[in-house]
Amino acid sequence: MTFFRGHKSAFVADFVNFAKNNALKSVELLAPAKDFQSAVAAVDYGADAVYIGGAKFGARYAAGNSAGEIARVVEYAHRYGVRVHATLNTLIYDDELEAAGRQARELIAAGVDALIVQDMALRRMNLPVELHASTQMCNMTPAQARFLGECGFARVILERALSLGEIRDICAATAAEVECFVHGAICVGYSGRCFLSRSMSARSGNRGACSQPCRLTWDLTDGKGRTWIAGKHLLSVRDMNLSQRIGDLLDAGVTSFKIEGRLKDLAYIRNVVAHYRRAVDEALALRPGLVRSSVGESVPDFTPDPSKSFTRGESDYFLDGKRAGVASFDTPKAVGERVGRVAGVSGGTFTLDGAHDLAPGDGICFLTPR
Repeated sequence: MTFFRGHKSAFVADFVNFAKNNALKSVELLAPAKDFQSAVAAVDYGADAVYIGGAKFGARYAAGNSAGEIARVVEYAHRYGVRVHATLNTLIYDDELEAAGRQARELIAAGVDALIVQDMALRRMNLPVELHASTQMCNMTPAQARFLGECGFARVILERALSLGEIRDICAATAAEVECFVHGAICVGYSGRCFLSRSMSARSGNRGACSQPCRLTWDLTDGKGRTWIAGKHLLSVRDMNLSQRIGDLLDAGVTSFKIEGRLKDLAYIRNVVAHYRRAVDEALALRPGLVRSSVGESVPDFTPDPSKSFTRGESDYFLDGKRAGVASFDTPKAVGERVGRVAGVSGGTFTLDGAHDLAPGDGICFLTPR
């Protein structure tokens, strides 16, 4: 992979001033970062901002980073006007408030541009930084978005189970920026309102340690004890891919497009970020009043294709309202892109029903009635 993130940091201030003077509205592609290496990949492949977890109090417990590591991320990202958002988006117990406040100030000292929070105690700490209301607050209504904006939150991050009309109404109701997820894993429960993991184990999704029981197999039985479906992943849903709907979301008022995946690998970051960079740029080209919020150019030497990264199958989820086609009953794992149907089996070989581009080393997944 070669890329060109062409403008150096000296151009960043000029770009920001140009946008302000010309009354342009900034739009952000927000990418996940597990660590410094992931953050660099996200920046190099076109992200306008990255979000990364601190040492504790993040909704991905396994993706924590020291303040020193995040300072390295900030130094690299700010060269290109790329913002860094740090996550403190779990519920905080009373005896943890002092530690949470101390970590928040360490992250601010490291140079982060915003903190993503769930617990309202952080709003009361008078922190000198932007606060973003995490999706873990289950932000689903215009009234809630308006309230959070009036409370001082600079941004509201939406729950994923919203229609385009609902998103439009929320954007119209609040002066805060609105951020929404456009790609990645979806929880079957509402963000911040699911207690299934904590009910079944000591691990809580609201404390960054979800055991993902929704990805397990379940039986569907009725009140008489009859089993209608057995051993299927009945609570597992497909992943989200709204790359073809960026224009619709821009017109609704969304200004930050978030990719899920702070535990995903570098190949996922590079491929998915590059794909959405193209999608966002194409949408911005049709809307003269909007401009991306970072500077420079990324030129990947491959054709980005999200179906070649981890995916449980693609879905618009509820963007067009509740409808069939969001479930992934057969497997909670990645299945890859569809290459065909087995037309025949002979000895140790099989034949597909049409042309394909399989190559040596590819993994092949077969879905059968069993």
